[in-house]
Amino acid sequence: MDIQRAAEIINSAEMINVSFRGIPVYIKEVHSSNQTATVFPLDEMDHVQVVELNGLFEEGPTVSR
Repeated sequence: MDIQRAAEIINSAEMINVSFRGIPVYIKEVHSSNQTATVFPLDEMDHVQVVELNGLFEEGPTVSR
């Protein structure tokens, strides 16, 4: 995923499905300096991690929050 799209997802009023290694995640923050993002799995919100943007994938239709 490119940094611009990740930022759009963070700022979107809709919930956009994103996964990292097949696990649905929420993007908390984008770090442009090193092309990474802070994310956490939707089912394990305490497991915050920093991952490379190229490992994030947008999936399927969006759902309203």
